Amino acid sequence: MRPYPRIAGAVILHTLSPGRTSVRPYPRIAGTVIWHTLPLFARMQARCLHHVLYPLPFPPVGERSRTTPLPPISQSKRHEFWTLALKSRRLIARVIPSTVAISHCPPPILLLSMPSDDQISLFNLASVDSATPSGGFNPEQIPTSAKVPIPVGTYTSMEEIKTHCNSCQRCVLGEGRTHAVIGRGSLQASIMIVGEGPGENEDLTGMPFVGKSGQLLDKILASVNLTEEDVFICNIVKCRPPGNRAPTTDEMDACRPYLLEQIRMVDPRIILLTGASSVKGITGIKEGITKIRGRWIEWEGRQCMPIFHPAYLLRNQSREKGSPKWLMWQDIQAVRDRLDELRAQQA
Repeated sequence: MRPYPRIAGAVILHTLSPGRTSVRPYPRIAGTVIWHTLPLFARMQARCLHHVLYPLPFPPVGERSRTTPLPPISQSKRHEFWTLALKSRRLIARVIPSTVAISHCPPPILLLSMPSDDQISLFNLASVDSATPSGGFNPEQIPTSAKVPIPVGTYTSMEEIKTHCNSCQRCVLGEGRTHAVIGRGSLQASIMIVGEGPGENEDLTGMPFVGKSGQLLDKILASVNLTEEDVFICNIVKCRPPGNRAPTTDEMDACRPYLLEQIRMVDPRIILLTGASSVKGITGIKEGITKIRGRWIEWEGRQCMPIFHPAYLLRNQSREKGSPKWLMWQDIQAVRDRLDELRAQQA
């Protein structure tokens, strides 16, 4: 791509796989941003603009041949990108003045440029409304297939998610569902607990962690004075896997957008990931739970800690030092301490 010396602001849209995208700096361009996308976005023919922008430092002219690597894109930002892909035409019409010249480069790049007289800040699009589905998006299609995206801001309540999940066929788990299991607890909770999947009792009642595992979990929380006012409990998948097996990658991928919407609505400071499937489904980490439990992990600006699943603790009754129950006691105290620290910082 050749530099455009008269461009006062530019947006470069790449539809390359994450981790492979970089931009050659153009020192005379006032602003440049890169949009990371999944391969799926190639279908959009590079027509979309996103308000989450990367301000890039520009090196001197003599160094312009060097590439500037970009930070890895997160799962939630991919989620946001898809949201605005669906509303791209309306967003571009609002953000870019009508006098803007649109230069089409060979796919998969689209250059949107504007003369200085019409320039707006590409790094401050606060005037653009929050991400909501566009007029052409039909949310009723969400439960029909995992290929249908769930844009950020699709849901305004847990009841809306529950309605879709109870009719969801995004994966095979919907075939054996009695009730979808959405969550319980406070929508203003500071802590979110994410389990792997509903069990038999949860499937029958539609509530997470209500069997023996749930009773043990409640006792663990009560031991450090945490109540349902402090926590929101849900699962990585909303329907019971047959035989209480671990959910597959495809099943977690199909259900993850529902969970991301729940995280957005609750906005917890701390997320506890119970079991290896929860850790993998949220953070992508594939290590065994025994290796990473009790370790603080930063994900999307939130403090996450993998912990043992209560069902695992029920199978390991020993309370000796170093046993799973003893380690769980150490972990839940660390969680309580971290929550107190975060609250003190806010105060």
